[in-house]
Amino acid sequence: MRLHTSGGGSVRAGRRRTPSGVKNRERGSAAAEFAVAIPVVVLVLGCCLGAIQVASQQVRLTDAAADAARTLARGDPPGVAAARVHRIVSAATISTSTKGEFVCVRVSAPAGFGPAAIAGVRVSASGCALAGGI
Repeated sequence: MRLHTSGGGSVRAGRRRTPSGVKNRERGSAAAEFAVAIPVVVLVLGCCLGAIQVASQQVRLTDAAADAARTLARGDPPGVAAARVHRIVSAATISTSTKGEFVCVRVSAPAGFGPAAIAGVRVSASGCALAGGI
């Protein structure tokens, strides 16, 4: 049995096609693919935001290490340098060393955000200053 359409083509009864030529059983496949892709996109976005956060923390630690090194190089007590570091990064650990005429400070802290924090990554930075400097 054939039905004639006004467009000159014919359609078999029981096998209707959509205007774009896609069969009815394939309808909704784009929505299903989209639903599968959404979690992947969210995961990638979260990893990117976590990487930006860790990079920002690295910059803060570098600034804190340089500030602590200058503080110790001026002759201030280690407690003052530690307080300045903890004001910038609260969970930081500090170690100091002397290399010739230079006072060096290494600051380390756990990553504070994203997958790096879950994995237990530590971010560290160091800074040196000439002892007796201004």
